[in-house]
Amino acid sequence: MPTETPSTTSFIAITGASGLIGRALLARLRLKGKRVRPLVRSPRPDSPDDIVWDPMAEKLAPRDLEGVEAVVHLAGEPIAQRWTGSRREAIRESRVRGTKLLARTIAALDQKPRVLLSGSAVGYYGDRGDEAVDETSAPGTDFLAGVAHEWEMATAAASDAGVRVVLLRTGIVLSPHGGALERLLPPFRLGVGGPIGTGRQWMSWIALEDHLRAMEHALATTGLHGPANLVAPNPVTNAEFAATLGRVLGRPAIVTVPSFALELLYGEMARATILAGQRVMPKALLRSGFHFAHPTLEEALRVELAR
Repeated sequence: MPTETPSTTSFIAITGASGLIGRALLARLRLKGKRVRPLVRSPRPDSPDDIVWDPMAEKLAPRDLEGVEAVVHLAGEPIAQRWTGSRREAIRESRVRGTKLLARTIAALDQKPRVLLSGSAVGYYGDRGDEAVDETSAPGTDFLAGVAHEWEMATAAASDAGVRVVLLRTGIVLSPHGGALERLLPPFRLGVGGPIGTGRQWMSWIALEDHLRAMEHALATTGLHGPANLVAPNPVTNAEFAATLGRVLGRPAIVTVPSFALELLYGEMARATILAGQRVMPKALLRSGFHFAHPTLEEALRVELAR
């Protein structure tokens, strides 16, 4: 597969570098000798490589991106919160407006980056029951699916300018340091974990290590463009996930969390995320030659939890 060789004087720009995935990617790339410049809202005196931007005010100086070879765009308001009207708007606007600003700025550069990796999510597909979906499947019709669709479309200025764009439709990223797994670990370690709701909803997951490897693959692989599902090739139901996590931790996993309790606590967010599911396949990654280091859930959990 053809690859792109970066210039030694160029750099990779990352938005969302303070999040779980962004932090890990920044550290990984720097460890490999890459120059990485995070986009931040406030300058830090001890971080001379910072690029200051304000996505909501649509402020980003094109000169600050001169010399950029690749952009990884991961910024966005957290989803895991109760969706009030203002929260829904922030979830949407933080993704769409920030992506449009970045894409326009990239398109205006004389020397454009070779690739833009732009965040998205498997929520693009909506709640699909037992249906297996891939990158060719239609979007869903709920709030998150609409946000993901707009989020992806917001990259149009970059792709129209000839920049290779990869849309990272990310599933549940497994790490004890953030995301869903971090929140699940305390009850499971106490022996009071178990399935959520019916347990029949599908969970499309990926080990953090494989997510980072997949992004590196996407940065380098010229034949990969458009949507790419960043999920392992073996999705599981919520009940299977709970049983596997309990087995890895050596704890029982039989205490069911009732749907109504989550709906009372989180409202629409619970119905659209925790109680919904997508059975997603990573066809674009596999066709581009990517190989998963941890394709099965038990192996991935044991690696991430060092069990």
